Amino acid sequence: MGGGRGAAVLAAVVVVTLAAAGGVAAAEGKEAAANGKYYALFNFGDSLADAGNLIQNGTPEILATARLPYGQTYFGKPTGRCSDGRLVIDHLGKCCCFLASFPDLGSWVADADMRFLAFGPAAQEFGLPLLPPSKAKNASFAHGANFAITGATALDTPYFEAKGLGSVIWNSGALMTQIQWFRDLKPFFCNSTKECKDFFAKSLFVVGEFGGNDYNAPLFAGQGLEMAYKFMPDVIQGISDGVEALIAEGAVDLIVPGVMPTGCFPVYLNMLEEPVDGYGARSGCVRRFNTFSWVHNAHLKAALEKLRAKHPNVRIIYGDYYTPVIQFMLQPEKFGFDKQLPRACCGAPSTPEKAAYNFNVTAKCGEPGATACADPTTHWSWDGIHLTEAAYRHIAKGWLYGPFADQPIIQSS
Repeated sequence: MGGGRGAAVLAAVVVVTLAAAGGVAAAEGKEAAANGKYYALFNFGDSLADAGNLIQNGTPEILATARLPYGQTYFGKPTGRCSDGRLVIDHLGKCCCFLASFPDLGSWVADADMRFLAFGPAAQEFGLPLLPPSKAKNASFAHGANFAITGATALDTPYFEAKGLGSVIWNSGALMTQIQWFRDLKPFFCNSTKECKDFFAKSLFVVGEFGGNDYNAPLFAGQGLEMAYKFMPDVIQGISDGVEALIAEGAVDLIVPGVMPTGCFPVYLNMLEEPVDGYGARSGCVRRFNTFSWVHNAHLKAALEKLRAKHPNVRIIYGDYYTPVIQFMLQPEKFGFDKQLPRACCGAPSTPEKAAYNFNVTAKCGEPGATACADPTTHWSWDGIHLTEAAYRHIAKGWLYGPFADQPIIQSS
């Protein structure tokens, strides 16, 4: 009889606690999110954020990113991440405070004796296990999923096919395709409209970066920046449409990153022949390519402003990839990087004139002839295309606390 009375009291405590928690969630959802307290994290993007989706159904032999030295710094093995270690999304998950989600009230009361001990200490925890790729088998999606996949674009494949670029683009999952994957996975996150609304209202959605691969299609086809500029309005609209689609699904807290300064990356520096005054005197980056990236980001910021006006109850943050990479070049000692021209940690020299970039299209990182530098923490560029774990960590910190976002994810109280 004492056990029954204890269970009744326990059930009442759970009811009161859950009711209070529900009230707090309804009244302070955005405030809690701004303090970095989330139920879950959802990520969409390309190879800057792919945590293994591309290799879930097997590893193509030509995929160098699925071989060492990729993954060597943190994992000791390749994971499908295009880096020596963790990505921005991994660092965000580690640094944010994640709330335990509340199950259906009936199941709590029915099983109160078993669940009560876990309720208090599990209600809030610091950090999150690495966000699983959405295509991973037998993964737990209790705290969200990573839908990013290498090669992703803002625009769907038919767009490129209509421009005669179908054979150039390698599009394994455009933004809207990833959002459909998110919809398909929703039963793993929530079971009703209200439950989904409450769950997504305290989740962080990272949407991008998108655009880099869209622009690579005309650039790698030899059509130049003039054609890439013509793609820009459609790319910006594609990103904006994706953000709107996620808001329609219940997202109220999103960070939308811009693109990196294209002209600073060894893959382009190795390919381009510019006049002397076409390079930044201090950075060594190609000016006109960086201008292109800056213009994309300016248009993206303007699009996000329109979305904010349209959705005043939604927090939309611009995540800055451009500024940190420029700072890595101009103030490397501030971040622990070597002062040098843009140089891939992992790669091989090409021609004597381009040897400083350590990028060779016939001996890319992970391929025969390529080697990794002794200490990746001294470099911001990992393979000439993607960044090192050290660089991603600095960017993630700048998104979380500033200054690499137009407002930090975690607001100071």
